[in-house]
Amino acid sequence: MVKIALIGAAGQIGTPLSLLCKTSDLFDEISLYDLVHVPGIATDLMHIDTRAKVTGYLAEDSGLKNTLTGADIVVITAGIARKPGMTRDDLFKTNASIIRDIFTEVAATCPLATCCVVTNPVNSTLPIAAETLKKAGVFEATRLFGVTTLDVVRASTFVTHALGDGSNPKDFKVPVIGGHSGATILPLYSQAEPPVSLKEEALAGVINRVQFGGDEIVKSKQGAGSATTCMAYAGFRFVQAIMKAKNGQSVTEEAYVYLPGIAGGKEIAAELGVDFFAVKIELGKAGAVKALPIGKISDKETELLGVAIDDLKKNIATALSFMST
Repeated sequence: MVKIALIGAAGQIGTPLSLLCKTSDLFDEISLYDLVHVPGIATDLMHIDTRAKVTGYLAEDSGLKNTLTGADIVVITAGIARKPGMTRDDLFKTNASIIRDIFTEVAATCPLATCCVVTNPVNSTLPIAAETLKKAGVFEATRLFGVTTLDVVRASTFVTHALGDGSNPKDFKVPVIGGHSGATILPLYSQAEPPVSLKEEALAGVINRVQFGGDEIVKSKQGAGSATTCMAYAGFRFVQAIMKAKNGQSVTEEAYVYLPGIAGGKEIAAELGVDFFAVKIELGKAGAVKALPIGKISDKETELLGVAIDDLKKNIATALSFMST
């Protein structure tokens, strides 16, 4: 029996993610939580001919606790979305307390669950989750992930757009390290498989698009939202990876993690001078097994890495400051 809890399931990411989870037939139970609509969403999903039982809980009557009880995997998409003109700092002010409160209940109700944080800004919300679990005495870095899979998806997709040769994006594997916003996102095209051949200016444009692809969607939606359906797809891809690993398959995915708490991560953290960072992670039945070294990168990527680390340090410090007060 495998239960997944989706927190924020009535939102523009949570609803399509709920559908993907139900149609996948990976789960025995899917539990939804939000402040509105989820009982109706759960009833709607129960008309789909897959085996998972779907339940929906609102805040009243210990709804969050009921959603989390018995959960093996928890995915958090709750929070407000970024709007035009809104900075990541603006977003943080609202979503920080939401993440803290959710993880306070996670610590009390399902401390052994594998938790996946989608709520932005992930660079800061994941450290808040970690600190909340630490304060409760149940933090385990191998079970806590910031979902950066959308950056990996974009890195493959956007390079095929630039190549313009009809290539299938899924044929490209491009590691993406760093964080999950703007200049903290670093796609390593020097390590792309198969190798990518683009002129310097074109490659710089692709890197910039991967870094700021979220802005592209925010502007296009004219204030009606941010990355939602593509984020639901990416979130589900990461959940699939977690499930494959739980079933004994060998899986490697990028994720934003607390490096010192994962095998191989302490050395990476010492080299970079930052504790929270996205790298390739070997996944196993119990979560993260090993953080893989970044490897050899180009001179330009080394320059961009320095910028990413500087920005990440500020994001992490903002989170830790919030938790200290």
